[in-house]
Amino acid sequence: MEKSPDAFRTISEAAEELNVPQHVLRFWETRFAQIKPMKRAGGRRYYRPADIELLKGIHTLLYSQGYTIRGVQRILKEENSAYVVGIGRGEVMPRKSDLAKEGAPPPGTAKAAPRGGVPAPGRAPLARTLDVPPKVIHKLSSAQSDALKLALWDLTDARKMLDPATK
Repeated sequence: MEKSPDAFRTISEAAEELNVPQHVLRFWETRFAQIKPMKRAGGRRYYRPADIELLKGIHTLLYSQGYTIRGVQRILKEENSAYVVGIGRGEVMPRKSDLAKEGAPPPGTAKAAPRGGVPAPGRAPLARTLDVPPKVIHKLSSAQSDALKLALWDLTDARKMLDPATK
């Protein structure tokens, strides 16, 4: 028997409707203050129709548009829940102009930054790469650049003192 569109949904019904595991909905509750399901005795969650609509918008931003949790949090803060609900309904398009302004890649296309530590095969250690100017994303003043280089050299020297294997 199909529930009325105005009926409250349990977490299992909400998870099934969104095609995500239940633990994902519980996690989203910790990250998005706007998600506030009603809780009955025993902690059982009941999602209102408005909660489901908001969850659909968050799901669309995260899974279809490639936004991060932090990106969706920013959209909720700068716009509002109604904006995200509109995205979930397909009535509003996500703000891709924000990404273009920041110089970020399109959603879902970013690659992970390389981890510190041991350089990749064929790559020089970090201390030797300081002579090669990195790709400039944000312009620093020469004083700021010099201060960062000095700090990096100090950190490299400290690492050598603490870990003799890196000498």
